[in-house]
Amino acid sequence: MEHYKATGADHAVGLGLVGFSLLLFTYYTIWVIVLPFVDSDHVVHSYFLPREYSVILPGIAALILLLCVGTFIGIVTWKNRKSKKVN
Repeated sequence: MEHYKATGADHAVGLGLVGFSLLLFTYYTIWVIVLPFVDSDHVVHSYFLPREYSVILPGIAALILLLCVGTFIGIVTWKNRKSKKVN
């Protein structure tokens, strides 16, 4: 079994994904947990979407994730079943 060595590009992509995840987590945490305690006329509210989207967007993301995972499992199962019939 051959081991895969990560390249500099792999490290950069991984660091970018971690950075993006941290930014998204920080934004969402401030939006959902901190913002309800800030006056609604404060300037910080202009940097965030309306609160309704704090439920809608993660729901849509979860549906897309489930769709992708289900499609992947379906394709792998279909290919495995197809290869067993050939043998």
